[in-house]
Amino acid sequence: MGRVRRTALLAAATLAFVPVAPAAADDAEVPVADLPSGTLCTPADPALAELSGLAVLGDRLFVTPDAGEDERIVELDADCAVRQRIPLPVDPYDVEDLAAGPDGRLWAADLGDNRRSRDTVALISLDPDTGDGELYRLTYPDGARDAETVLIPADGVPVIVTKPLFGASDVYRPAGGRTLGDLASPGPNPLEKVGTLALGPTDTTGGPIPGASTLVTGGAVSADGTVAAVRTYTDVHLFPVPDGDLVAALAAGPSVRIPVPDEPQGEAVAFTVDGDLLTASERAGGAANPPIRVLRGATGLFAPSGEGATDDSPAVLPVVGAVLGAVAVVGALGVVLRRRTRR
Repeated sequence: MGRVRRTALLAAATLAFVPVAPAAADDAEVPVADLPSGTLCTPADPALAELSGLAVLGDRLFVTPDAGEDERIVELDADCAVRQRIPLPVDPYDVEDLAAGPDGRLWAADLGDNRRSRDTVALISLDPDTGDGELYRLTYPDGARDAETVLIPADGVPVIVTKPLFGASDVYRPAGGRTLGDLASPGPNPLEKVGTLALGPTDTTGGPIPGASTLVTGGAVSADGTVAAVRTYTDVHLFPVPDGDLVAALAAGPSVRIPVPDEPQGEAVAFTVDGDLLTASERAGGAANPPIRVLRGATGLFAPSGEGATDDSPAVLPVVGAVLGAVAVVGALGVVLRRRTRR
């Protein structure tokens, strides 16, 4: 939400008196991943001070700036230098996320609606090589919503997660489960509500306002479609999608939480083809541009035994005694079974 400054004071004042709705399942029960992390690179271009979306196509990295007059998609090289700026084929209202589709195209999520006044929102397709693209207008079934997150799984059915100030986010997809290829251009195409998603609260530091750990600001799906990420200002929550059913995966809740502390306004997330996780933030005030971070081995947390998971892999660290107890019980059962086998 690049335009967060318009509502930050109101939100902060309100959040001081209204309790944040807890997650459907207490977030404290979600294991926390301790992944090796570092800086991928830091954009120096002043136009990239506010990044609201990241997307990876093969070995190419794309970003979308937020709340500026220049709404072009930007391709970056390995040092975060600008390779090219690609104009969107239509004039957007408020692009808040960016996704890579299974069709090899970029999809800009023109979903921002802080005042909840838009009759339609939109997805905009973009061929990064030719600049060609189409506009696909979308309508909510139950009135205007503010959203900053689109996820495009392997089946091509886009999923939108809203960003309410209070309570759970709503989850939408095109009515009837239409894929990107089935949408009408320019539309409008009706959406249907398929669930809710509540994340947090957590104690991770960062974010522009109180309650930042519960506000959904971005999402991504891994290149192979088996892991989805939904982030807040302060944390990234991972959802395994082994059967390709993203809606069911979101309904089941996150399996792992990855803190990304001290991002001033973290809104962007993407997976690399190697399964690493990238995150990016808008800067705070006159500070320097924040770096694009990389967290290694995110999808490997869900790798079957023998497929990338080793004793030295990043540990998924439970944060409650119940989970630790479960691990101990499983280990004890394993010892007993081995002893019985030897006999």
